[in-house]
Amino acid sequence: MGNPLTPQTLADPTALTRALVDIESVSGDEAAIADHVEEVLRSQTHLSVERHHHTIMARTDLGRAERVVLAGHLDTVPIADNLPSRLDGDVLYGCGTSDMKSGVALALHLAVTEPAPRHDVTYLFYECEEIDSARNGLTLVSAAHPHWLAADFAVLLEPTYGLVEAGCQGTMRAIVRTTGTRAHAARSWLGANAIHAVGELLSRLATYPARTVDIDGCRYREGFNAVGITGGVAGNVIPDACEVELNLRFAPDRSVAQAEAHLREVCAGYDVEIVDAAPGALPGLGAAAARHFLAAVGQPPAAKLGWTDVARFAELGIPAVNFGPGDPNLAHTRDEHVELSKITDGAQVLRRWLT
Repeated sequence: MGNPLTPQTLADPTALTRALVDIESVSGDEAAIADHVEEVLRSQTHLSVERHHHTIMARTDLGRAERVVLAGHLDTVPIADNLPSRLDGDVLYGCGTSDMKSGVALALHLAVTEPAPRHDVTYLFYECEEIDSARNGLTLVSAAHPHWLAADFAVLLEPTYGLVEAGCQGTMRAIVRTTGTRAHAARSWLGANAIHAVGELLSRLATYPARTVDIDGCRYREGFNAVGITGGVAGNVIPDACEVELNLRFAPDRSVAQAEAHLREVCAGYDVEIVDAAPGALPGLGAAAARHFLAAVGQPPAAKLGWTDVARFAELGIPAVNFGPGDPNLAHTRDEHVELSKITDGAQVLRRWLT
């Protein structure tokens, strides 16, 4: 089978989006799409291309004063009876249309059609973003080829519906455990109910006063929620153990250590285990390339409510923003889709910025 990413398809970001969507690439199965993308990029004489596993890096080396990154992940969540793609008027339906093959299409389209941008550009097409961090292509590249990520500014082409979403929230998961004493439910006073013991904690979370923080004109709203609970032995037994899974989304002015201290303060009196944490990213709008980018977009930025790989760039001291044509509210849904006009508009914005 030949490469579906033909010269005609590459010239049209909407057609390119559809071609990319129709290459199945659920996380861990990106070999085919990575092969096709690599073949296209290696045919471009103005680009230097390297590959690490299923992550492809292509870059210009024109001696510009600044280097910027355009990055997008090639993988999708599992298919939900939404492949192959289908077109209904101006709307393209299919797995990955919003998150984020429409964004990947913008980067690949520009990599091919803009050989002499105003900034040197590094294009990163990476694997395994939708699953555990250890397999994320940017994680692997940062260990094996950290120079690939070096830049003055980065744009992550995550779905934002054509707006600039700056920085991102940090995230932390924790498990709270309670213990009790088993007893027959008919003689419950002889035991201690571990599920009842989490009642006070759940009350605290239900009335949690979410903090809102304004950073560089972007408003980050925090949230702290119970997202899972397990417990119980049988229908006639008082339970002696219960676990509640918690998720804290915190503004990027808090460090991971500060977020943990806050989480433990809210959960005072309970046994808490932190099981996962990732720092947020500040907006990073002060860089010259970022100001040029905002001017090209022509709309004020908003805060990114969620965690994205911009945080990986922020940890390296590289300011980064999210920008893509997809609607983030449609990501991972069975009805995932993207408007073709948003893809066209996004391509025009990036071209104005880079030229």
